[in-house]
Amino acid sequence: MFIAHLPAGYLLAKAIRSRPPARKAVMTAALLGAIAPDLDLFYFYTLDGRQHHHHSYWTHYPSVWLALMLLAWSVSRIKPRSAGGTWMFVFSTSGFLHLLLDCIVGDIPLLAPWSMRLYALANVPAQHHPWWLNFLLHWSFLLELLIIAVSLRLMVSGRRKPDSPLGAPFSAGKQHQ
Repeated sequence: MFIAHLPAGYLLAKAIRSRPPARKAVMTAALLGAIAPDLDLFYFYTLDGRQHHHHSYWTHYPSVWLALMLLAWSVSRIKPRSAGGTWMFVFSTSGFLHLLLDCIVGDIPLLAPWSMRLYALANVPAQHHPWWLNFLLHWSFLLELLIIAVSLRLMVSGRRKPDSPLGAPFSAGKQHQ
């Protein structure tokens, strides 16, 4: 994935269907978790000097996110009324979703730290310059655009009031007389 991690986190938060006041906390946790694995880019560009593929850092190890999910689930079982366990579970689930999306075309060490073999569903051949054009012109970018379109559609439909004069443009609502 190239640009759809944040919209995917938004979709995850919407799928959880939490009630206020937890809704904002769930959305915040999902959005932060959706981009958290890519925080390694700061290290990649500043301290590492781009010597290692950024998917080889611990933030892209599924075992880290699964362990965080297990820890969060345990906390929520021990302290059921604690919002921290729920927040952490949503955050880590969204981080894990990031890795699942990266597995489509981004090499991910699925068995790290035990094996650093990289896995991806498809390969993006390096045919264009600059490098990011390879991702924009690959079929997988259509999936990203779909994720973005669905999240934008949900966001717009969630903000429109049901008795708006425009109504819902894609529904069979009231007909104007």
